[in-house]
Amino acid sequence: MINITLKDGTIMQVENGATCLDVAKQISAGLARAALAAEVDGQTVDLKTPLEKDCTMSVLTFDDDMGKWTLRHTASHVLAQAVKHLYPDVKLAIGPAIDNGFYYDIDSEHNFTPEDLEKIEAEMKKIVKQGIPMIREEVSREDALNLFREKNEPYKVELIEDLPEGELITLYHQGDFTDLCAGPHCTDTSKVKAFKLTSCTGAYWRGDEHNKMLQRIYGTAFPKKTMLDEYLAAVEEAKKRDHNKLGRELEYFTTVETLGQGLPVMLPKGARVIQLLQRWVEDVEQEHGYLLTKTPLMAKREFFRISGHWDHYLDGMFIIGDPYDEEKECLALRPMTCPFQYQVYLNRARSYRDLPMRLGETSTLFRNEDSGEMHGLIRVRQFTISEGHNVVRPDQLEEEFKDCLDLAHYMLDTVGLWEDCSFRFSQWDPANPNNKYEGTAEQWEEAQATMAQILDDLGVPYEIGIDEAAFYGPKLDIQYHNVHGKEDTLVTIQIDMLLAQRFGMHYTDADGQKKLPYIIHRTSLGCYERTLAYLIEKYAGSLPTWMAPEQVRVLPVTDRAADYADEIGKKLLKKGYRATVDHRSEKLGYKIREGRNERIPYLLIVGDKDLENNTVSPRQRVDGDLGAMSFEEFEAQLAEIVSTKAKK
Repeated sequence: MINITLKDGTIMQVENGATCLDVAKQISAGLARAALAAEVDGQTVDLKTPLEKDCTMSVLTFDDDMGKWTLRHTASHVLAQAVKHLYPDVKLAIGPAIDNGFYYDIDSEHNFTPEDLEKIEAEMKKIVKQGIPMIREEVSREDALNLFREKNEPYKVELIEDLPEGELITLYHQGDFTDLCAGPHCTDTSKVKAFKLTSCTGAYWRGDEHNKMLQRIYGTAFPKKTMLDEYLAAVEEAKKRDHNKLGRELEYFTTVETLGQGLPVMLPKGARVIQLLQRWVEDVEQEHGYLLTKTPLMAKREFFRISGHWDHYLDGMFIIGDPYDEEKECLALRPMTCPFQYQVYLNRARSYRDLPMRLGETSTLFRNEDSGEMHGLIRVRQFTISEGHNVVRPDQLEEEFKDCLDLAHYMLDTVGLWEDCSFRFSQWDPANPNNKYEGTAEQWEEAQATMAQILDDLGVPYEIGIDEAAFYGPKLDIQYHNVHGKEDTLVTIQIDMLLAQRFGMHYTDADGQKKLPYIIHRTSLGCYERTLAYLIEKYAGSLPTWMAPEQVRVLPVTDRAADYADEIGKKLLKKGYRATVDHRSEKLGYKIREGRNERIPYLLIVGDKDLENNTVSPRQRVDGDLGAMSFEEFEAQLAEIVSTKAKK
């Protein structure tokens, strides 16, 4: 007998050689039915895996991330088998599970259409109904190569040839289909109860544009049809909210092919929202003791060599001149503001009494992102950011870091994004110090230990991201998902223990000794373009009144009320509201529908009775018709909503 320690700490005795599925059945029949895989001593394995020594074990269902992954990985194999049944001459590449689904890359002369996907789905249903067992087999490198050469599967052969000598090679058999795969997989194909093929796109083999373009079929899978239906409904809602679609329809931004990829044009609405956010951020930062700076958009090669960006970030920079011709001047557009703001600190000698020094700037930055990474306003090549650098003494580090996090919390909470954020403690990779990172192991350990202590003291719930740090220090990344589930960094707070020394940023301490400060790199609201994208998606285009590009639209009902409407409009503008008057000779119903479609917070109806009674009749985007009231009453309500930055 062997001892199995379960997730709750319970120890169960089973016969040596019992499988993970046997253990699940002993726990409960319901758990065994829901089981998709198991975790044994921290490794995800098939349920059929025999247990041959004392171990810890957890049964994985669809509620677990690796349970989802196992089901969807199995679905990708069902897809590949169905494609081979229908199109025997295709060549298979890879088919992994991904967030929210799976895909398989296929080399085929036939271009798959939506009608083809329906046929493939029908064939997949047959395979699922048969409940074909998924059988794992370990094979030698030579046997694996011979098998896939016989099957004329060149991509599989290439993958095997690239594996290190002595690497364990496993195959998975399901009836007449065999695939190269490390697993794990479900016990049989019947577990893939609900699935949908969602699209087919092009994808270069191994993501290299120099390789052949393959066809990538995407899909998703769930253990229940109700779950699939809910997911597909959510996907449709996400499409409606996608800022790349909605932001263009509402005329916040556009892109022009001849301008270049990743270079959006902010239309008046988008430009106004970004201006409002920038002014707000600058005012709040001033209240928090930040000194405003304005620094150049470019610098010489030698400047970026001092900072280290030339060695670590050259591929991500836009260069003016030949970077390798040392005889001629070469400049680069700045990818970040830090080395520029340091010059403010270095303008004169500093004392410990000058610290902390908080420097803030609305910075335009330039990064040479890969063309495949471009997406609307979320990932662009030119963007504006609320960037700042806090130069602090070691004894001030924790309190200043907390203040930076509190400021980001306030900003993101006010605009409505904080509740959906997550946190990543981005650390260096000790195995990769000379390629990406500056500094010694001791410096990194000290900086990361300090940051870990700060985060733990503040109670920040974070995940660790290895090899995600900046080249000069660890960072806290505040992460956000777009409507399609893609994660990006919204705000970062970084501890830098290296660049002050590079630039000679000393201060004279109370003991008269010259010392080096810590530097906190931080943003308060992050990239304005990316923030606007997330706001459009969060609110489905109906931005809160305080930041809406047009807050009030006055709609005169009759020609007699036109002058009165203009008078109301002027009053609103004079009080600082963003208001327009719609004098077009369209029916009132049409104007109201158009105002709703444009997500304008308030439509102010002005008719003959309003003219006679000196009133207005507001319609609020959410609350509907508010009834006739004096202008002063309406303005007081509007002022309350705007001044409190209410989320309506």
